[in-house]
Amino acid sequence: MTPLARHIHLSAICGTAMASLAGLLQLHGHRITGSDKAAYPPMSDLLRSLGIPILEPYAESNLDPAPDLVVIGNALSRGNPEVERVLDQRIPFTSMAALLREEFLSGRESLVVAGTHGKTTTTSMLAWIYQFASHANPACEPSFLIGGVAENFSTSFQLRPTRTFIVEGDEYDTAFFDKGPKFLHYFPDALILTSVEFDHADIYVDLEAVKTAFKRLVNLVPRRGVIVAYDGNPNVTDCVANALCPVERYGFSAGADWQIQNLRHQDGLTRWEVWHNGSLWAELEMRLAGEHNALNATAAAALASGQGIPKEAIQSALASFKSVKRRLEVRAVVGGITIIDDFAHHPTAIRETLRALRSVYPQSRLWAVLEPRSNTLRRKVLQSDLVAALRFADRVVLAGVYQQQRIPDAERLHPEDVVRALNDSGTQAELCPGADSIVNAIAPQLEPGDVVAILSNGGFEGIYDKLPAHLRERYPDSSNPPIERPA
Repeated sequence: MTPLARHIHLSAICGTAMASLAGLLQLHGHRITGSDKAAYPPMSDLLRSLGIPILEPYAESNLDPAPDLVVIGNALSRGNPEVERVLDQRIPFTSMAALLREEFLSGRESLVVAGTHGKTTTTSMLAWIYQFASHANPACEPSFLIGGVAENFSTSFQLRPTRTFIVEGDEYDTAFFDKGPKFLHYFPDALILTSVEFDHADIYVDLEAVKTAFKRLVNLVPRRGVIVAYDGNPNVTDCVANALCPVERYGFSAGADWQIQNLRHQDGLTRWEVWHNGSLWAELEMRLAGEHNALNATAAAALASGQGIPKEAIQSALASFKSVKRRLEVRAVVGGITIIDDFAHHPTAIRETLRALRSVYPQSRLWAVLEPRSNTLRRKVLQSDLVAALRFADRVVLAGVYQQQRIPDAERLHPEDVVRALNDSGTQAELCPGADSIVNAIAPQLEPGDVVAILSNGGFEGIYDKLPAHLRERYPDSSNPPIERPA
């Protein structure tokens, strides 16, 4: 341990960013402990592999003896026993985002990927491009923090002595004592902006409030920096309008600086051309499906190219890119029935996931099994968008709203209304209260060739294991082929 090593305790350590920070701090030589309401994967598995203890549940005694510093996760508020102990005894405390800046970003080149959608995958792509380029130039090897487990690295963080630090910029609030978005702590030298939509209805009152947060982020990019911004969203255009640095747009329009053309899915690959300022720059391919993933990859390629990464390294990196855990992840294939896990948190993300699966499995009956769990999906503010997104499936099953008692009835999504609207529009839908009832209801109806997309940003009561287990009872001789991500 270094002379400056401290005992740092992370309250709410199982969050993706918090667990990643814990790993980075351990690499810096600090002694790390953590606590959470209940440890849950994938980050609990990562922490245990690092030998970082997780204390459950929250308790004042978790801070015995008093650590040198406590990092308080943004899920915690006044009344939490560890928060109260910290305040009563004036134990030094901070937030995840502030400590990341203090310990790791200062003095480095900060490359930030932000946006309502796509930021985790795009950050993973950018990190892998830099890692691949480091084979020829070790100075390119990046440090990074990603809000998910990048499969090419089998981790969500990396620390290297080189200058580049790639970080996912989260627009969610920082802590109970700092209600600004996390990304305002990261001071980007270069920025990717993938999308701007209304989200996080628990902390943003409307779209204008969301846009204000992103405009503030744009305002932190220095004149010598660059912003790579999606050109197919008017909210993004509004947010970058007053940038004082160069802005390069990517997308499908003829006016895009990095234009996608001839996008197609064939032979298990997604292929497309990228035209830069009117000339063919490169032909790219990857195994991930979906228009949204081609956009993510083009954004990462554009920023990396502008930072001096060779085109050939970018092409090779994207061709070998795997993805991120819980993004179109095939969890099981039983009796010819494919079960897919996707981290769905917003109607737009649900729509793009189902569109991608349509392109991969065009002949299959597509099921969408949704748990309204995110703070946006638990509210009815985007109900019409949710109905439109779910209509891309053939069959829809909704669970009850997660912890519905915490949302006022007037604001809360009522799944029965979504089910009624879907059935009225011709999409067969049903409502089941939870995972066990869903499994019991749909397992007898599933047929070989069906694809089941389980959509949730949480554990969903273990349905990812319960449904395959039930199907194995029905198909005891199923040979479960090697699982591969939808290509």
